[in-house]
Formats: sequence, C-alpha cells, structure tokens
Amino acid sequence: MINKNKSKYLKIFDTVKDAGDEAAKKWQKFERSKGEIKSLSQIVTKVDTDTEKQLVKGIKKFFPDHAFLGEEYGRSKNKSDYVWIIDPIDGTTNFTIHNPLWSISVGLAYKDEIIFGLIYIPLLGEVFYSIKDKGSYLNKQKLKLGNKIDSKKQIHTFCHGDRKKDLIFATKYYRERKLSSLDCRQLGSAAIELCFVAAGRVDSIVIPGAKTWDIAAGALIAKEAGALTYGFDFKKWNLKSDGIICCHKNAKAGIFKTIKKIS
Repeated sequence: MINKNKSKYLKIFDTVKDAGDEAAKKWQKFERSKGEIKSLSQIVTKVDTDTEKQLVKGIKKFFPDHAFLGEEYGRSKNKSDYVWIIDPIDGTTNFTIHNPLWSISVGLAYKDEIIFGLIYIPLLGEVFYSIKDKGSYLNKQKLKLGNKIDSKKQIHTFCHGDRKKDLIFATKYYRERKLSSLDCRQLGSAAIELCFVAAGRVDSIVIPGAKTWDIAAGALIAKEAGALTYGFDFKKWNLKSDGIICCHKNAKAGIFKTIKKIS
C-alpha cells in the first residue's frame, strides 16, 4: 500500500493501519446512542479514546523519547522537540451515523513545524502521507496538483471549530460559496477534506477555528502536493494559526474575496 523505505517515520504505518482497521470493525456495529456530547458541535466515543491510546502505545515503540498531543488526552508530560499530533477519529459524527468518511490523522512536528503526516481512511482503503520537502502520496502514487482549474467548475468544502463564532462564520461562508461556485459542501472530516484538496478531488477547504490535531497532517499533505495554505490573517499557515484556508492556487482570489466580505 505504501513504500515504507521512503522515511523512518513510515515505521508507524502498521500501527496506524491496525488502529484504523480495528476502529472500522467497531464502526460496523456502532450504535449512535453510545456517543457523548463533548461541546457545542462535538461528539466523542469510546472508539476515539481507545484508538488514541493504541496509537500512542504503538508509536512509542519506535520513538520512545518523542512527545504527544492528542485530541482526547491532550499533551504528554515529557518534553521533546518532536511532537506527534494525533486525531484518533477525525469525523466522529460521521462515524456515529455510519458515514464512511472518517479517518485517522497522525502528524509529526519538529520545533513547531510539521515534517511528516499520515492519514488513513479505512473504509476507502486510502493512505495519504507526506514528508516535508519530499512530496505527498496516495498509497504509492505521488500527488501533484495541475496548473489550471476551470473557475466555473470549482468545488469547495468547509468545516469549523466548536466555538459559536466558528459556526456563524462557516454558515456565512457556505452561503456565499454555494451561490457563487459550482458547489460547496461539508464532508465532515477536516483531514479527509485536506487530502481531497491534495488529490485534486475538491479545490479548497476553509476551516475557521480548526484544532491542531484536525489539520496538522493534512496541511502538510496538501501543501506538498502543491496547494496553498493560509491562516485567516492571510499569512502563510503555521501551527499557531487560528484556522486554515487551503486551496488550489486558482481558487485563492475568490476565497479571499469571500472571506473579506463576510468577516
């Protein structure tokens, strides 16, 4: 499925795949009533917490001195320049309603810069991964965005954080893009949407209030495939940015115009 010899960090692939495949078995029989409300628009399940534990335990075998930042258990106590950033189930709401668009997202930061990202979508059998300055891949196929997209055929996606202002902004953005482009939709997994930009399946993803674990791996994958990544201050995206704008270069002008209009 992938070439593990491309990077020492791909040693974790089997750990991620095993965790994803185990979660997929649970997905088959999952009952929506077992999900718990975490915040205004966030659900958490036992699958999320169990998967994060499994990932941390597996990655530690290869990188025992590295630190961790996970959606469910926060940051580990040990200090290290290397931090693994984990979203055990990105798209938990999709998971609970038996929508197959959920993923496992694992990124690695060195001194606050993302250097590796791996996203596994179990129900699609797809692994997206990227190594800083070495490109992005879907399984064994290298990803590279084309130079042009027809402005009349642009398809945009959006997601949002769990603050009320993020929800308000996202609904305004959706309305504007829905009326001014071929389509705009929410797929329900920021990691998958970033990967879909990288693969040229959609032309952008805009996420106000995105959490680090939602986008760390996907941002690198998209960027290394040729996508542009910005924060909402219109400066280059980094781990401290509040949200992300990720798009094909030909979609940038329209997105910036829309965001300025509704801000």
